[in-house]
Amino acid sequence: MKKDKAIEVLNELPGEFDIEVLIERLIFIEKVEAGLEQIKEGKIILHEAVKDISQKW
Repeated sequence: MKKDKAIEVLNELPGEFDIEVLIERLIFIEKVEAGLEQIKEGKIILHEAVKDISQKW
């Protein structure tokens, strides 16, 4: 994550907040960005493939 994105998240919070809220938001954003990058790289499993895999369980 880039520093400016973390600062943006911090600026969106109220004047007082629990540190857990900030950490949770940063982790969430990091996970979403990682998922979007995986999509760009084609590292996905199609819905039909997931259904086939889950039926084998």
